[in-house]
Amino acid sequence: MSAFQTTQAFSGFSVDDVDAARTFYGETLGLEVTTNPMGFLDIHLPQGGSILVYGKPNHTPASFTILNFPVEDVEAAVDELNSRGVVTKIYTDPDFGTDAKGIARGGPGRGPDIAWFTDPAGNVLSVLAMG
Repeated sequence: MSAFQTTQAFSGFSVDDVDAARTFYGETLGLEVTTNPMGFLDIHLPQGGSILVYGKPNHTPASFTILNFPVEDVEAAVDELNSRGVVTKIYTDPDFGTDAKGIARGGPGRGPDIAWFTDPAGNVLSVLAMG
């Protein structure tokens, strides 16, 4: 048996306020969030697996998307997130900007429809069209 095992692998990211993260991921997004024995958060994904969220005093938000949520209808997902108080990011990049709702419309050579938003610590998340 190999000493290196992959069966219990997980990902993680930092936040500057664990309580705010617990509220955002648990209440706003509706994910199952528990506190582990080390005092870190575990976000339990419905299909299995978990994500570790840990507090870091000198936290710097990730400069990339840390968590993606595939959805059937990006526009409906954005509307629902907006109704929960989540604000999508508006990008004005002329080659891949977003519309007024914060949705980058996909297509041939452009990928899927996608919208980005941030958690309370400034980490970037997305909803994107499945397919």
